[in-house]
Amino acid sequence: MISFKGRTYWLIGASEGLGRALAHDLDKDGAKLVLSARNQDRLNDLAGDLTDARVVPIDVTDPEKVEAAVAQVGDVDGVVYIAGAYDPMPATEWDSASAIQMCNVNFVGAMHVMGHLVPTMVAKGQGDITLIGSLAGYRGLPKSIGYSASKAALISLAETLRFDLKDTGVVVRIVNPGFIKTRLTQKNSFKMPMLMTPEDAARQVVKAMRKTRFRTDFPAPFSWGIRLLNYLPDLIVYRGK
Repeated sequence: MISFKGRTYWLIGASEGLGRALAHDLDKDGAKLVLSARNQDRLNDLAGDLTDARVVPIDVTDPEKVEAAVAQVGDVDGVVYIAGAYDPMPATEWDSASAIQMCNVNFVGAMHVMGHLVPTMVAKGQGDITLIGSLAGYRGLPKSIGYSASKAALISLAETLRFDLKDTGVVVRIVNPGFIKTRLTQKNSFKMPMLMTPEDAARQVVKAMRKTRFRTDFPAPFSWGIRLLNYLPDLIVYRGK
Protein backbone atom coordinates (compact mmCIF):
# COMPACT_ATOMS: atom_id res chain seq x y z
CA MET A 1 0.00 0.00 0.00
CA ILE A 2 1.51 3.31 -1.12
CA SER A 3 1.31 6.21 1.35
CA PHE A 4 1.00 9.78 0.08
CA LYS A 5 1.95 11.49 3.34
CA GLY A 6 4.96 13.75 2.93
CA ARG A 7 5.44 12.75 -0.71
CA THR A 8 5.44 15.31 -3.52
CA TYR A 9 3.11 14.75 -6.48
CA TRP A 10 2.97 16.84 -9.62
CA LEU A 11 -0.59 17.08 -10.95
CA ILE A 12 -0.64 18.19 -14.58
CA GLY A 13 -4.16 19.29 -15.48
CA ALA A 14 -5.22 20.23 -11.97
CA SER A 15 -7.30 23.34 -12.62
CA GLU A 16 -10.66 21.72 -13.37
CA GLY A 17 -12.75 18.58 -13.04
CA LEU A 18 -11.01 15.36 -12.09
CA GLY A 19 -7.65 17.05 -11.51
CA ARG A 20 -9.12 19.55 -9.10
CA ALA A 21 -10.98 16.86 -7.15
CA LEU A 22 -7.88 14.67 -7.07
CA ALA A 23 -5.83 17.53 -5.62
CA HIS A 24 -8.27 17.83 -2.70
CA ASP A 25 -8.15 14.08 -2.00
CA LEU A 26 -4.35 13.83 -2.11
CA ASP A 27 -4.08 16.94 0.08
CA LYS A 28 -6.31 15.27 2.70
CA ASP A 29 -3.97 12.29 2.65
CA GLY A 30 -0.94 14.45 3.42
CA ALA A 31 0.65 14.80 0.01
CA LYS A 32 2.65 17.84 -1.01
CA LEU A 33 1.36 19.04 -4.37
CA VAL A 34 2.62 20.89 -7.41
CA LEU A 35 -0.36 22.11 -9.41
CA SER A 36 -0.04 22.70 -13.14
CA ALA A 37 -2.34 23.70 -16.00
CA ARG A 38 -2.62 26.70 -18.30
CA ASN A 39 -5.06 28.68 -16.13
CA GLN A 40 -2.92 30.16 -13.36
CA ASP A 41 -5.84 31.97 -11.70
CA ARG A 42 -7.77 28.72 -11.26
CA LEU A 43 -4.65 27.02 -9.92
CA ASN A 44 -4.03 29.82 -7.43
CA ASP A 45 -7.62 29.55 -6.26
CA LEU A 46 -7.20 25.80 -5.77
CA ALA A 47 -3.85 26.13 -3.98
CA GLY A 48 -5.46 28.51 -1.49
CA ASP A 49 -7.76 25.70 -0.35
CA LEU A 50 -4.96 23.17 0.15
CA THR A 51 -2.47 22.57 2.96
CA ASP A 52 0.80 22.34 1.03
CA ALA A 53 0.58 23.21 -2.65
CA ARG A 54 2.44 25.42 -5.09
CA VAL A 55 1.52 26.52 -8.59
CA VAL A 56 3.60 26.04 -11.72
CA PRO A 57 1.68 26.97 -14.90
CA ILE A 58 2.34 24.82 -17.96
CA ASP A 59 1.32 24.46 -21.58
CA VAL A 60 2.00 20.80 -22.32
CA THR A 61 1.85 21.42 -26.07
CA ASP A 62 4.92 23.71 -25.98
CA PRO A 63 8.22 21.81 -25.45
CA GLU A 64 10.07 24.89 -24.23
CA LYS A 65 7.40 25.71 -21.65
CA VAL A 66 7.39 22.09 -20.50
CA GLU A 67 11.15 22.20 -20.03
CA ALA A 68 10.88 25.44 -18.05
CA ALA A 69 8.12 24.00 -15.87
CA VAL A 70 10.13 20.83 -15.18
CA ALA A 71 13.06 22.97 -14.01
CA GLN A 72 10.78 25.04 -11.77
CA VAL A 73 9.05 21.98 -10.29
CA GLY A 74 12.29 20.23 -9.37
CA ASP A 75 12.38 16.81 -7.73
CA VAL A 76 9.07 14.99 -7.26
CA ASP A 77 8.08 11.56 -5.99
CA GLY A 78 5.29 11.13 -8.52
CA VAL A 79 3.43 12.66 -11.43
CA VAL A 80 -0.21 12.39 -12.49
CA TYR A 81 -0.89 13.37 -16.10
CA ILE A 82 -4.55 14.45 -16.24
CA ALA A 83 -4.39 17.11 -18.95
CA GLY A 84 -7.08 16.53 -21.52
CA ALA A 85 -8.86 18.13 -24.46
CA TYR A 86 -12.08 16.98 -26.08
CA ASP A 87 -14.44 18.04 -28.82
CA PRO A 88 -17.07 15.65 -30.22
CA MET A 89 -16.21 15.31 -33.90
CA PRO A 90 -17.39 12.89 -36.60
CA ALA A 91 -15.01 12.28 -39.50
CA THR A 92 -17.61 13.85 -41.81
CA GLU A 93 -17.14 17.17 -39.98
CA TRP A 94 -13.37 17.06 -39.59
CA ASP A 95 -11.82 20.09 -37.90
CA SER A 96 -8.07 19.67 -38.24
CA ALA A 97 -7.13 22.33 -35.70
CA SER A 98 -9.34 20.80 -33.01
CA ALA A 99 -8.29 17.22 -33.81
CA ILE A 100 -4.59 18.05 -33.65
CA GLN A 101 -5.10 20.03 -30.43
CA MET A 102 -6.69 16.97 -28.80
CA CYS A 103 -3.75 14.83 -29.86
CA ASN A 104 -1.23 17.41 -28.66
CA VAL A 105 -2.81 17.78 -25.20
CA ASN A 106 -3.87 14.19 -24.58
CA PHE A 107 -0.81 12.38 -25.91
CA VAL A 108 2.04 14.51 -27.27
CA GLY A 109 2.04 16.62 -24.10
CA ALA A 110 2.52 13.47 -22.05
CA MET A 111 5.48 12.58 -24.27
CA HIS A 112 7.01 16.01 -23.62
CA VAL A 113 6.64 15.58 -19.86
CA MET A 114 7.76 11.94 -19.71
CA GLY A 115 10.81 12.78 -21.79
CA HIS A 116 12.09 14.82 -18.85
CA LEU A 117 10.77 12.85 -15.88
CA VAL A 118 11.40 9.24 -16.90
CA PRO A 119 15.20 9.53 -17.25
CA THR A 120 15.38 11.33 -13.91
CA MET A 121 13.28 8.71 -12.13
CA VAL A 122 15.25 5.85 -13.67
CA ALA A 123 18.51 7.47 -12.56
CA LYS A 124 17.14 7.78 -9.00
CA GLY A 125 15.79 4.25 -9.03
CA GLN A 126 12.36 5.39 -7.87
CA GLY A 127 9.28 7.27 -9.01
CA ASP A 128 5.54 6.99 -9.52
CA ILE A 129 3.80 7.68 -12.84
CA THR A 130 0.02 7.76 -13.28
CA LEU A 131 -1.42 8.44 -16.71
CA ILE A 132 -5.14 9.23 -16.91
CA GLY A 133 -6.46 7.65 -20.09
CA SER A 134 -10.05 6.88 -21.00
CA LEU A 135 -12.24 3.91 -21.78
CA ALA A 136 -12.61 5.62 -25.18
CA GLY A 137 -9.01 4.66 -25.87
CA TYR A 138 -9.85 0.97 -26.16
CA ARG A 139 -11.84 1.24 -29.37
CA GLY A 140 -12.45 3.72 -32.16
CA LEU A 141 -15.85 5.23 -31.39
CA PRO A 142 -18.34 7.36 -33.34
CA LYS A 143 -17.77 11.12 -33.33
CA SER A 144 -14.43 10.66 -31.59
CA ILE A 145 -11.85 11.72 -34.15
CA GLY A 146 -8.85 12.99 -32.23
CA TYR A 147 -10.01 11.91 -28.79
CA SER A 148 -10.16 8.12 -29.06
CA ALA A 149 -6.97 8.02 -31.12
CA SER A 150 -5.02 10.17 -28.66
CA LYS A 151 -6.24 8.19 -25.65
CA ALA A 152 -5.36 4.94 -27.41
CA ALA A 153 -1.86 6.32 -27.92
CA LEU A 154 -1.64 7.24 -24.24
CA ILE A 155 -2.64 3.71 -23.22
CA SER A 156 0.01 2.33 -25.57
CA LEU A 157 2.60 4.67 -24.04
CA ALA A 158 1.73 3.41 -20.57
CA GLU A 159 1.98 -0.21 -21.69
CA THR A 160 5.41 0.39 -23.19
CA LEU A 161 6.61 2.20 -20.08
CA ARG A 162 5.37 -0.71 -17.97
CA PHE A 163 7.48 -3.14 -19.99
CA ASP A 164 10.60 -1.00 -20.10
CA LEU A 165 10.60 0.31 -16.53
CA LYS A 166 10.10 -3.06 -14.87
CA ASP A 167 12.73 -3.56 -12.14
CA THR A 168 13.84 0.10 -12.28
CA GLY A 169 11.97 1.10 -9.12
CA VAL A 170 9.59 3.29 -11.14
CA VAL A 171 5.89 2.43 -10.79
CA VAL A 172 3.73 2.97 -13.89
CA ARG A 173 -0.05 2.80 -14.02
CA ILE A 174 -2.80 3.69 -16.47
CA VAL A 175 -6.22 4.68 -15.15
CA ASN A 176 -9.09 4.69 -17.64
CA PRO A 177 -12.32 6.33 -16.45
CA GLY A 178 -15.64 6.38 -18.23
CA PHE A 179 -17.80 9.50 -18.47
CA ILE A 180 -17.09 12.21 -15.87
CA LYS A 181 -19.34 15.24 -15.43
CA THR A 182 -17.03 18.10 -16.47
CA ARG A 183 -16.97 21.07 -18.83
CA LEU A 184 -15.70 18.67 -21.52
CA THR A 185 -18.51 16.12 -21.34
CA GLN A 186 -21.04 18.96 -21.27
CA LYS A 187 -20.34 19.14 -25.02
CA ASN A 188 -21.97 15.75 -25.55
CA SER A 189 -25.56 15.61 -26.78
CA PHE A 190 -26.00 11.86 -26.17
CA LYS A 191 -26.82 9.96 -23.00
CA MET A 192 -23.66 9.03 -21.10
CA PRO A 193 -23.93 5.70 -19.25
CA MET A 194 -22.90 5.68 -15.57
CA LEU A 195 -21.89 9.37 -15.60
CA MET A 196 -19.68 10.08 -12.56
CA THR A 197 -18.98 13.23 -10.59
CA PRO A 198 -15.34 14.38 -10.51
CA GLU A 199 -15.29 13.57 -6.78
CA ASP A 200 -16.40 9.97 -7.34
CA ALA A 201 -13.85 9.53 -10.13
CA ALA A 202 -11.07 11.05 -8.00
CA ARG A 203 -11.74 8.50 -5.27
CA GLN A 204 -11.28 5.73 -7.81
CA VAL A 205 -7.99 7.26 -8.99
CA VAL A 206 -6.68 7.61 -5.43
CA LYS A 207 -7.60 3.99 -4.78
CA ALA A 208 -5.62 2.96 -7.86
CA MET A 209 -2.64 5.10 -6.85
CA ARG A 210 -2.38 3.34 -3.50
CA LYS A 211 -1.44 0.14 -5.33
CA THR A 212 1.25 -0.86 -7.81
CA ARG A 213 -1.28 -2.55 -10.08
CA PHE A 214 -0.75 -1.40 -13.66
CA ARG A 215 -4.26 -1.00 -15.10
CA THR A 216 -7.49 0.30 -13.58
CA ASP A 217 -10.69 0.72 -15.62
CA PHE A 218 -13.93 2.10 -14.15
CA PRO A 219 -16.84 2.22 -13.61
CA ALA A 220 -17.93 -1.40 -13.72
CA PRO A 221 -19.87 -2.88 -15.45
CA PHE A 222 -19.64 -0.17 -18.14
CA SER A 223 -15.88 -0.69 -18.44
CA TRP A 224 -16.41 -4.44 -18.94
CA GLY A 225 -18.72 -3.74 -21.87
CA ILE A 226 -16.18 -1.43 -23.51
CA ARG A 227 -13.39 -4.01 -23.18
CA LEU A 228 -15.70 -6.70 -24.54
CA LEU A 229 -15.96 -4.80 -27.83
CA ASN A 230 -12.32 -5.71 -28.53
CA TYR A 231 -13.25 -9.39 -28.58
CA LEU A 232 -16.27 -9.11 -30.85
CA PRO A 233 -15.86 -9.69 -34.60
CA ASP A 234 -15.97 -6.59 -36.80
CA LEU A 235 -19.11 -7.92 -38.48
CA ILE A 236 -20.97 -7.39 -35.19
CA VAL A 237 -19.29 -4.15 -34.11
CA TYR A 238 -19.85 -2.43 -37.47
CA ARG A 239 -23.15 -4.10 -38.34
CA GLY A 240 -25.09 -2.13 -40.91
CA LYS A 241 -22.01 -0.05 -41.73
